[in-house]
Amino acid sequence: MQIADLLFGRPLATSEERAEHIGPAAGIPVFGLDALSSAAYGPEAALTLLLPLSVGGIHYIGPITTAILVLLVILYFSYSQTIEAYPHGGGSFTVAGENLGYRAGLLAAAALMIDYVLTAAVGISAGVGALISAVPSLQPYTPEICLLVLALLTLVNMRGVRDTGVVFLIPTYLFLGTLLAVIAAGLMKAVISGGHPAPVVMPPRMPAATAAVSWWLLLKVFSSGCTAMTGVEAVSNGVMAFRDPTTKNARRSLTVIIALLILLLAGIAALCRIYHIGATVPGGPGYESVLSQLIAAVMGRGWFYYLTIGSILLVLALSANTAFADFPRLTRAIALKGYLPHVFTFRGRRLLYSWGIYVLVFLTGALLILFGGVTDRLIPLFAIGAFLAFTLSQAGMVVHWRRRGAKAKMLVNGAGALATGITTVVVLATKFMEGAWVTALLIPCLILLMVAVNRHYRRVARETATSNPLRVTNIHPPIVIIPMDRWSRIGEKAVRFALSISPELQIVHVDTPDVNHGGNEPILQWTEKIIEPLKQAGLPVPKLERLQSPYRTVLMPLLDYILSEERKNENRHIAVLVPELVVRHWWHGLLHNQRSSLLKLLLLVRGNQRIVVINIPWYQD
Repeated sequence: MQIADLLFGRPLATSEERAEHIGPAAGIPVFGLDALSSAAYGPEAALTLLLPLSVGGIHYIGPITTAILVLLVILYFSYSQTIEAYPHGGGSFTVAGENLGYRAGLLAAAALMIDYVLTAAVGISAGVGALISAVPSLQPYTPEICLLVLALLTLVNMRGVRDTGVVFLIPTYLFLGTLLAVIAAGLMKAVISGGHPAPVVMPPRMPAATAAVSWWLLLKVFSSGCTAMTGVEAVSNGVMAFRDPTTKNARRSLTVIIALLILLLAGIAALCRIYHIGATVPGGPGYESVLSQLIAAVMGRGWFYYLTIGSILLVLALSANTAFADFPRLTRAIALKGYLPHVFTFRGRRLLYSWGIYVLVFLTGALLILFGGVTDRLIPLFAIGAFLAFTLSQAGMVVHWRRRGAKAKMLVNGAGALATGITTVVVLATKFMEGAWVTALLIPCLILLMVAVNRHYRRVARETATSNPLRVTNIHPPIVIIPMDRWSRIGEKAVRFALSISPELQIVHVDTPDVNHGGNEPILQWTEKIIEPLKQAGLPVPKLERLQSPYRTVLMPLLDYILSEERKNENRHIAVLVPELVVRHWWHGLLHNQRSSLLKLLLLVRGNQRIVVINIPWYQD
């Protein structure tokens, strides 16, 4: 078995794609981890901004969470309709592009691409944050642990959608089971104690208040808490990953994901208020995540604490899987429209759009290194892309239903567009100076990049398109040029092939007289090895051209000679045959010069339509 088969599984044929489809149960970990795991960092992001209010700030987490849950319910009904209307995948790019025009589609695409990269980075950093809360001595190694988790996550995802769902199933349900158990136990203790339960482990003391409450502060808290809604669109993007009936199974997964997220967010907010649990300074000494404080307060720091923290770590780290599942699908959809390189449409050995995964891993790793793997530093960049995509998708659905006269459905998506549009403005305004300006700048840059890619493809299509029949006039054998440093079996193969395609053959040798080539002088064997056999066979004799290289370079004299021959023969093709040794192992290539590859590159860059480059490989035994 090859190492690649062991790590990634055996290659899958296209006909096996149906077996890779998943059901509603597997759809929850594959497409819902981002949304569900955001319960671990969304409330904490909100509570962090309430730190200046001290203990008094905790009382505001309930109303703010309620507003977030209302918005979440609106999004649920909106995206249920999107799944129904677009059973082949109704991501923001598709919906906005088809209903609002290509500019809106590109805006949604750029926003979603940034959102998915941040989803992966925030999920991994939050997971490592949970680990550091349990083992504070690991805090200096945060970036390294983040990159290790990214590497492991990439390895799992490269095995395909079905295998990924199976691997993530146990951690996902362990996370849900333990956290819901903590919420149930905490609420039960609160009821028994009359609303004032005693924490098993006291949470850290809140610092003294340093600010007064204001609407601006509450808006900032709301915008940070809205990060808990990222990933809601994932199911509508990946409808085609579900087995038949695809629409029904996708809506089931979305329903379960949203219902569980509502329970988690509402339960965490309630327990934080009951047990007076606030945030600690992210990245600072003594940092402890909100969930770590909550679990310790309700259940203590026994085996259940470490089991729950372990499941949170796993799920937060694995939540990046939503980006792994949807980012490649998004880039494929954009590439099919000609706005990204076509390489994003190619499927790898496990029926994945592998290039999308490669780009996602590179960008996520760069973000984790740049921001030190600290979640709070990434949060200000987050949510803008998601809510902008939400707004464009829902606005597109309004147009979709309007064209079909479905007024009731139009009102549902209209409410979603209005709610998410207002939220987008609030998030952008409150987070702009904290780092959201980076996202606001990156989105137009990505759009310009996609427009440039599309312009290139359209230009190539115009230049290569023709409606004319095949031209059969002025067809002549090409003038063949063979660069040759010495007479060898590789050179013999090149000459034999050249004689089969044209009677006009030129062998070009570059003299570098100050270097001793040890018999690297073709003229000494020219008559005996080449001319005499050809004359005896009655075949045309090639012309030998010896070029001088006073600066000891070989490639530039060759290139100049080939270009000059092309200029002299305006109505002829020039075929350059490049003899090349193909070594047995890749590392043997390090022992040989790469003149052949460099010459081909130079001819591709400097050549034109009448110069043809042909490889003449010689395979080492």
